[in-house]
Amino acid sequence: MPDLKGKIAVVTGASRGAGRGIARQLGEARATVYVTGRSVKGDPTTDNLPGTIDETAKEVTERGGKGIPVLCDHTDSAQVESLFQQVKDEQGRLDLLVNNAWGGYEQYDGSSFDSKFWEIPPAYWDMMINRGVRLGWLSSRFAAPLMIKQKSGLIVSTTSWYAKNYVQGLVYDLARHSVHRLTYTMSLELKQHGIAAACVAPGFMRTERVLAHFKVDETNWQKIKDLKDTESPEYVGRAIAHLAADPNIMEKSGQVFGAGHLAEGYGFTDIDGRQPPPFQIPDDLIMD
Repeated sequence: MPDLKGKIAVVTGASRGAGRGIARQLGEARATVYVTGRSVKGDPTTDNLPGTIDETAKEVTERGGKGIPVLCDHTDSAQVESLFQQVKDEQGRLDLLVNNAWGGYEQYDGSSFDSKFWEIPPAYWDMMINRGVRLGWLSSRFAAPLMIKQKSGLIVSTTSWYAKNYVQGLVYDLARHSVHRLTYTMSLELKQHGIAAACVAPGFMRTERVLAHFKVDETNWQKIKDLKDTESPEYVGRAIAHLAADPNIMEKSGQVFGAGHLAEGYGFTDIDGRQPPPFQIPDDLIMD
């Protein structure tokens, strides 16, 4: 496991899912992790799913790091600015930003995912672009000055796939490729400051939402055939921890990686000892 002791990280959208898995692994690597999100102990959680920033921060500390929960709605510019001001005041530096918060799926009923562009309701655009792509740009915008001051740092954005193919659903395709392009452009502008930017795509993860759907948990998911090739949310966490510790990270800047690609390159496995390969988009979802 990489050693990130003394490193300061921010993981957005870390109440549950990939964000929680990433924060856990950064804690295991002994980093100080600011855990952000909207779900806090004692209040209703997003979609009533289990997980809060308080619980994740506690797990970070229990694993050897230092977890600091910060309530933050990443669609609110003032709250995001306040978050990074807090990091600056308390730590004086920032080594890693993980853009994981994504509101593009909220209140989505699934009816328009594969609709043609002339059938897509305007609200769907707002979800994917304003509550999706904008979140990563906004956090990066306030994180970059901290990293520029110290002339080092890494910005990682989680994404859904690493392929260049068009995937059915214009707005979803546009949103995800926009994240890739955002990362590439940031890498160019940050290069002179010694700061890297990259995207990491997990595969089919056993998030709280997925496990609840199949009515299983981490102790018995193996009995479900549809989950046999899944990853734990900590697999992508290990991928990002290894990137953050890579002394040659600038060579990877501007690129999009599957978690499985990084596992093969760095030689790590998922928490169950398997090494799931990079996620591949099903052929029937790809359009030439």
